[in-house]
Amino acid sequence: MQVSEQQIAIGQHLTLSLTSWGRLGEAMAEHQGTHVFVFGGIPGERVVAEVVRLHRRYAAARVVEVLEPAPSRVEPPCPYYGECTGCQWQHMSYSEQLAVKREKVSDALSRVGGFTDPPVTPVVPSPGQLGYRNHARFTIGPEGALGFVHRETRQFVRIDRCLLMHDGVNQCLTSLQGKCMETTQLSIRAGQETGDTLVQPTLIEPTITIATGQKSYLDSIEGQKFRVSSPSFFQVNVEQAAQVADTLLQNLDLKSTDVVLDAYTGVGTFAVLVAPHVKKVIAVEESSAAVADARENLGGLENVELVLGKTEEILPNLEERPDVVILDPPRAGCHPRTLQSLLSLASPKIAYVSCDPETLARDLKILCEDIYVLDQ
Repeated sequence: MQVSEQQIAIGQHLTLSLTSWGRLGEAMAEHQGTHVFVFGGIPGERVVAEVVRLHRRYAAARVVEVLEPAPSRVEPPCPYYGECTGCQWQHMSYSEQLAVKREKVSDALSRVGGFTDPPVTPVVPSPGQLGYRNHARFTIGPEGALGFVHRETRQFVRIDRCLLMHDGVNQCLTSLQGKCMETTQLSIRAGQETGDTLVQPTLIEPTITIATGQKSYLDSIEGQKFRVSSPSFFQVNVEQAAQVADTLLQNLDLKSTDVVLDAYTGVGTFAVLVAPHVKKVIAVEESSAAVADARENLGGLENVELVLGKTEEILPNLEERPDVVILDPPRAGCHPRTLQSLLSLASPKIAYVSCDPETLARDLKILCEDIYVLDQ
């Protein structure tokens, strides 16, 4: 059903009972037959929400008053919360955030993957809930201001300090604020332990006192330094990435005779951390910039074979069957040809690192239809 302004109007205040979570972290409600996705709400609450945008099949709104709060509601620590939609759940306790994330993974595995009672363990909390993020991409607003854009209204919000960002990012932000008229987007990266920074693009404004236009910077995970060039992906929460790597090592029970396939290796993060424990790592990556970084990051490791190419094109021609496969694809998940190749290879163990529960569930459904069993 299409939403019309006769039913709901932008700016209108609605009294709503919130029932469940939406896919992007909003709370859901219904008003006169129309689905309303409410930013800043928690299922079980009764709120007054202002409509901020009308979509074809639903309305988007934001909480302006909480009539009946949930027990997990807390005061958001960020002064920009609500204006900036970069964070969705600062109004909810961290323990509840973790519980909801676990529920969303379990729901995706059941609904999309078809798994009955999927074995989803409790979410491992991040060592830091604030100040952990090593990368931000800012929009440039009026008079060279740096900030973010509201997801629904598309309004620019100037940000002078982001609580999610590592101090190095915020220091660059302070130095550049109000001086970036020569571009429309700006990327800032900062190494948490290295103190290294990368600011792109190059800025020539004479009042800017920090270096810009670096081609790469150094970051680190568990004391291992990684070169990351501007086009390359790197984990934004390095302490949590270290916990992911530790989980892989603990659960894969790697042997010194194992051959490991590290698909979507990026700058070689898992390849570097796994290589000392196994006979050989075959690391596959399609980005030439990331492969150049990975080659630098491998250093003296002689048991890693680095392959430039798309995973779906490399796997069908793989000359040896790996004992263990590590998958870390982008948000879109694995290409169908990758999944078919994995079924043909029939490696004894696969570890799948995912940033999207829906595509994870889709891919696991294919892998577990025949030879694999979802263990954890």
